[in-house]
Amino acid sequence: MEQKENKMGVMPEGKLLINMSLPMIISMMVQALYNIVDSIFVAKISEDALTAVSLAFPLQTLMIAIAAGTGVGVNALVSRALGEKNPKYANKVAANGVFIYILSYIVVAVMGITLVKPFYAMQTTAEQTDIYNYGVSYLSIVMIYAAGLFTQFIFERLLQSTGRTFYTMISQSTGAIINIILDPILIFGLFGAPKLGIAGAAIATVIGQTVAGIEAFFWNYFKNTDVRVSFKGFKPDGNIIGKIYVIAVPSIIMQSIGSVMTAGMNLILMGISSTAAAVFGVYFKLQSIFFMPVFGLNNGLIPILSFNYGARNKKRMVNTIKYGYVIAFIFTFIGFVCFELIPDKLLMLFDATENMLQIGMKALRIIGVHYLIAWFCIVTGSLFQAVGKAIYSLYVSVARQLVVLLPAAYILAKLGGLDAIWWCFPIAEVMSLAISLVCLKFTWNKTLGDF
Repeated sequence: MEQKENKMGVMPEGKLLINMSLPMIISMMVQALYNIVDSIFVAKISEDALTAVSLAFPLQTLMIAIAAGTGVGVNALVSRALGEKNPKYANKVAANGVFIYILSYIVVAVMGITLVKPFYAMQTTAEQTDIYNYGVSYLSIVMIYAAGLFTQFIFERLLQSTGRTFYTMISQSTGAIINIILDPILIFGLFGAPKLGIAGAAIATVIGQTVAGIEAFFWNYFKNTDVRVSFKGFKPDGNIIGKIYVIAVPSIIMQSIGSVMTAGMNLILMGISSTAAAVFGVYFKLQSIFFMPVFGLNNGLIPILSFNYGARNKKRMVNTIKYGYVIAFIFTFIGFVCFELIPDKLLMLFDATENMLQIGMKALRIIGVHYLIAWFCIVTGSLFQAVGKAIYSLYVSVARQLVVLLPAAYILAKLGGLDAIWWCFPIAEVMSLAISLVCLKFTWNKTLGDF
């Protein structure tokens, strides 16, 4: 029987990108909504609780970096194998992917047991015991019980790699909606539930992730006919795992660098005021509204680009990346407009005090400038990952966040104080743009030049 052509090789590029990305964009926007609502409820406990959740961001970022970065490797390798019409190899990649996700969760759980208390002790003083206690309670639960998160990531990535992003939209949306519903119930003890405070927010997160993970597993089992995960006679394949991590490790490191950056920024800001650290945390929640859809777009771009790279179809790759640039710019431009025109209204979502408003309005307007550049760097990174050049994304990320952003933040804090420190974001984005352009030219000439 003749095998049916995969839509990633035949559907018109613009329609295909919308078809692949729209479900991911919707689910990412739901996830962004959850991030906002979660912090809104936490802020109602106290500003210290909001600060504690903000300080948790580096380790949470590290945990998600491991899950998401590994998924990039699995996704790209499975899509490439399908583009080369090698389904047997795609199945082997999927099985080895599930195996390394299990190991990754064990690593994160051990980190949750051993690192959380010293992590908060490093960032707080003896007078900030409430922030310490809130943070340890929240982050320990989120990391130790992260099995649902890792289950969700691997099975959603397998669905994405075969073009079934509609089902990932359903599973991600289900998890986020459950989080939103359970947050006020468990935080404030509604409808007879125990009043758990910030621990309730963490438990709601874990429950949502677990339900989404179970749902993603079942969607993959019943709907994904291109890739079948089987452990019958399974033995870990070092060659396949190595190929996954050739793509995944730069992505993991790239996202982990964000963890280092946020930890460094928190240390600098906590030295000025805990309110400044809370503003920084609120910024990250708000920026998810505009960046999460772009990341959803990237999740649709990578398998399309990987498939057509495997199929040696440069024309489809070029057309797809052009559409990606246009859509990404629209999302980030909306973010720029919102940060410049209504920063006060955005901050008041988090019960901002007068001091938080005074600091936050200036911060958001300055940081928002970098939205005019970030779209290009994010989408270009998806091309690097799709063609096995994720190391270029790593170069861009290291230069932006470690070489430029953190040193600039430290120097600006010394020279101009709190109002000046936020300019480190636009400065770092200019550097990111320059390196992205150089790496893009090299990739186009060397990797894709013989197509």
